[in-house]
Amino acid sequence: MNSAFAAPVSNLSRRQWLFRSAAAASGFVVAYGPAYGASNNGITRTAEAIHQEVIFKTTAKRIYDALTDASQFQKVELLSDAMKSLDVNSHPAAISHEPGGPFSLFGDYIVGRQIELVPNRRIVQVWRVESWAAGVYSLVKFEFTEQDSTTKLAFDHVGFPAGTAEHLAEGWYANYWDPLRKFLG
Repeated sequence: MNSAFAAPVSNLSRRQWLFRSAAAASGFVVAYGPAYGASNNGITRTAEAIHQEVIFKTTAKRIYDALTDASQFQKVELLSDAMKSLDVNSHPAAISHEPGGPFSLFGDYIVGRQIELVPNRRIVQVWRVESWAAGVYSLVKFEFTEQDSTTKLAFDHVGFPAGTAEHLAEGWYANYWDPLRKFLG
């Protein structure tokens, strides 16, 4: 077995995590659409990925709690651009605190499951937009690093449908980072 694949998840570098996640998640997309750039052995080398780093003037705990507590995240939703077009009040945010548990956000427009929850350090989710083809899920990872009086949130998103990267990248700012910053003060 290749030692890069045998390492425990907690010991992976960001590059190793991205590689492994993209490899795993790209199967979700390839199975439901054309395999652009695929060779005869089925390997796709054109998967898009999003990496964003955002600095917040607060603790990792406050950010983690805002992303994992439904009542707090509902307040973030109300500050987001999505509030303009989605009815987030009729279907309030629902977020499980257990690995494997479901979440539903933005009036059920975003749904998925918690994969890994390490309080104040990391959140990993299988994540999808309700308008994607049935069975298509992506993988998102939120990693928190406190630095003096700030926290750096390193975010990675892989395995989403081809051609949606620009829209998703803009959406993370408009519906997560900017409203989260407002919510946290």
